[in-house]
Amino acid sequence: MDKVVSSADEAISDITDGVTISVGGFGLCGIPSVLIDALLRAEICDLEVVSNNCGVDDWGLGRLLSARRIRRMVSSYVGENKEFARQYLSGELEVELTPQGTLAERMRSGGSGIAAFFTRTGVGTHVAEGGLPWRYDAHGQIALASPAKQTQYFDTPHGPAEYVLEKAIIADFGLVRAWKGDRHGNLVYRDAARNFNPVAAMCGTITIAEVEELVEPGELDPNFIHTPGVFVHRVVELTPEQAADKRIERLVTQPRPHQEALR
Repeated sequence: MDKVVSSADEAISDITDGVTISVGGFGLCGIPSVLIDALLRAEICDLEVVSNNCGVDDWGLGRLLSARRIRRMVSSYVGENKEFARQYLSGELEVELTPQGTLAERMRSGGSGIAAFFTRTGVGTHVAEGGLPWRYDAHGQIALASPAKQTQYFDTPHGPAEYVLEKAIIADFGLVRAWKGDRHGNLVYRDAARNFNPVAAMCGTITIAEVEELVEPGELDPNFIHTPGVFVHRVVELTPEQAADKRIERLVTQPRPHQEALR
């Protein structure tokens, strides 16, 4: 089945206000920036977004956030986006902070047909006991807090240990970016850009992939496919300019050795 669509705008045309979207990427690495921009143009609002973080103030999911298109975030980290922190602390944005590994496993479980799982992460903290601020009011008081979660003891080699139950995440749509993809939706990510993309693709009920290089079926080595086409419903081929438009979240450099010697 040829899953290639003509443009990012066509690919997201049935995404409506209020849906839940899983988004790949880590920081700005491997984010589906072209699909995110298409959502911005479509003026879709009231989104719940599941992603490790929310980009930066002027790129990636940060652009949707600045335009007030996101109602709720399920993520692990807010530190690189000042507007994210401002909206959260002022009560304009609901945020479910989730341990990073737990978030990845919740997304993977959603794509694997696993309703929930037990983990040691968060035991003895507000993650398990409840009380994490999901939403503040305009005065900085907690308006909505996380509920307590079910815990259970299991035998381990070191004796009984307490675990907390975490529920799987299933999104209405998944947006990911791949280095290479074929017309059947098989995807290959490159190096660190793999990050959250495979699990974001898995947990999307309808998953849309933007690919930097589109190849014909059979050209990808099956041994190196990271996301099988069964998880992908639409493929958008990027232009060379779109594929090359990658931002660096925080540029850190150091002097070259010969420059140090001249000091």
